[in-house]
Amino acid sequence: MSIETALTRLSTLLGNRLSRSKPDLEAHGHSETHFPPAPPDAVAWPETTEEVAELVKICAAERCPVVGWGAGTSLEGHALALRGGVAVDFSRMNRVLKINAEDMDVVVQPGLTREELNRELRATGLFFPVDPGANATLGGMAATRASGTTAVRYGTMRDNVLATQAVLADGRVIRTGTRARKSSTGYDLTALLVGSEGTLGLITELTLRLHGQPEAISAAVCAFPSISDAVNAVIATIQTGIPMARIEFVDETSAEAFNRYAGTDFPQLPHLMVEFHGSPGAVAEDARRFGEIVADFNGSGFRWSDRTEDRTALWTMRHNAFYAGLALRPGASAVVTDICVPISRLAEAVEETRADIAASPLQGPILGHVGDGNFHALLLVDRADKAEMDEALRLSARMAERALRLGGTVTGEHGIGMGKLGYMEAEHGPGWNVMAEIKRALDPHDILNPGKLVPQG
Repeated sequence: MSIETALTRLSTLLGNRLSRSKPDLEAHGHSETHFPPAPPDAVAWPETTEEVAELVKICAAERCPVVGWGAGTSLEGHALALRGGVAVDFSRMNRVLKINAEDMDVVVQPGLTREELNRELRATGLFFPVDPGANATLGGMAATRASGTTAVRYGTMRDNVLATQAVLADGRVIRTGTRARKSSTGYDLTALLVGSEGTLGLITELTLRLHGQPEAISAAVCAFPSISDAVNAVIATIQTGIPMARIEFVDETSAEAFNRYAGTDFPQLPHLMVEFHGSPGAVAEDARRFGEIVADFNGSGFRWSDRTEDRTALWTMRHNAFYAGLALRPGASAVVTDICVPISRLAEAVEETRADIAASPLQGPILGHVGDGNFHALLLVDRADKAEMDEALRLSARMAERALRLGGTVTGEHGIGMGKLGYMEAEHGPGWNVMAEIKRALDPHDILNPGKLVPQG
């Protein structure tokens, strides 16, 4: 049993859709953040579920690792081939299989990106709302239980995946869930796969919940004199029940980054970015009520717009925050981390994190999807400088410990991958060992994305 034997057999199965060229291996061995490259031994481009199943059967027989690959946008090293093996690139499985407009759902292949799906849906009056910022593949988003700017209203991938088709570690193909909106038939295998980070199976088909395109949309940005004012305005808005589609926080360092990167003219202060969806009357009323709350917390400089191009520019800027942050220190890399806490503890968590970063030698913009208590820190480092890397990881560890102390989680959306394994026992206790038992039951030879998510060894 060997990886080389598996690759020889896979070459017969896939022909020129199995590559061992150095550029292909390097392209599938990088990470968006600070983790060192870990290229696979080969890259496969399957086109059908049947090919994926046969690929996995061959790899299982030869104990060859298999790592799913979507768009490569994950931030905790999820798709790095730590033990070599085959990266399964789903980019050729990228079709919309069926749109069920009457039932507001769609069946897709995993390599389709969220932007491609929404382009296909334009004529239906429906859209898929989960928006992690990057144009990630839907299979990757399901595997990492992604969320993003719209989760405060529309939920995460957990809430929007109705059913899957998946290939297990022995090559079996299973279907989980149905197109029905609810079920009481046993274990929820769909929920088990969503967020499993490719350690339990390779998702080859998804049935997704869709939503109606809103009749009216209005977006705004406003500044606050302090982080606490901005975050407390978010808390008050949530507790008042105003139905926001998005509410995002950026600190003064992020505002400076946007100005340099995108040519904006934000005051160098904390800001909120907000968007409302609904009927014209409802959107106007929601905006009015939100404006009153902002005034109560010393917010100012409102910029409202219902023009598509203005809203697109605002959210494009927000989605480019990673690159804007890197531009604050040309040539730097980043340790990117996130935590999520109960909304009542959000101000405390953000302020303590900001104080930690201010007391360190590093720059670290803070921003996040604060409507659900989730925020991020972008810690800028010279990857070759061990002292800087150690400091960034120390700050990240303090954020994780803070989240747990405040009743939250060490990651609200980035996931565990290889980067946050060290915090799983503290968050889950004996439950983490239960995850390992599930992994062993479904993947006894540990070929599916080994080295991630569950206890090692």
